[in-house]
Amino acid sequence: MTMRRVVLSGSVFEERIGYARAVVDGDWVHVSGTTGFDYAAMSISDDVVEQAEQCLRNMGAALAEAGCTFADVVRVRYLLPERDDFEPCWPVLRRVFGEVRPAATMMVCGLADVRMKIEIEVYARRGPVAGVRIEAVEGERMLEEWRHVHNTVVPPGALSPEEVRERSGRYRLVNAYVGEALVGCSTVRPPEREGGAVTVIARALPEWRGRGVGRVLYDDGLAHARVLGAGVVETCVLAANGDGLRFAAARGFAEVDRYVLPGEQDEWVDLRLSVIES
Repeated sequence: MTMRRVVLSGSVFEERIGYARAVVDGDWVHVSGTTGFDYAAMSISDDVVEQAEQCLRNMGAALAEAGCTFADVVRVRYLLPERDDFEPCWPVLRRVFGEVRPAATMMVCGLADVRMKIEIEVYARRGPVAGVRIEAVEGERMLEEWRHVHNTVVPPGALSPEEVRERSGRYRLVNAYVGEALVGCSTVRPPEREGGAVTVIARALPEWRGRGVGRVLYDDGLAHARVLGAGVVETCVLAANGDGLRFAAARGFAEVDRYVLPGEQDEWVDLRLSVIES
């Protein structure tokens, strides 16, 4: 069955009219026509270029919540009441789409509010993601981001800020990003005793699974485990992460235990693997 979910931005128009900022339907993401309103303040600039920039900020936030970026956009439509307003927006649009090169259409038409000078609509398709950036967790903001991923992936084992700070002093914690979007995190636990195992745990946020994030996190964690000189690495690829399962199979690891934590749903199953390093 195709998984469908909606992304809301908080715009009053979505509530009054009855639509979503974006709809995720399997690998497809459909973003509604988006204007230059700042939805937090429900204000809008008089300048068409500033409206275009705000359109893109609004759309970028919706795409990130849907688990993709502008790099995944395959089709874009530009709607403007005045054709002469389009060319001044080109530098802003080229900055976002210049390397992506989606199919595009520009239409001259009336918009719902006379203050609106441009509306943008996109379709995106999620696939393997490139450019996953791994950063060691430092500072309160990154600790809170790590905690967000951990608690989203493993809600029965939710951690408090104090517990995360304590773990950061004992374990290697990293976050993964695509652009500015937080997509996952990982933990490397040193051996607890002489000759003990190092544990590598990779977590990808649900909307980013199946896109290679888990593989990048796992590879990074395993490389660090090897630096520790571990003879055995116990690996836990979390939350039905398809990338982790394929990665494991490709390297011939043996599954030794499958379990569900108390209160977890089926999609939060962990796969625990043992790895013997030569």
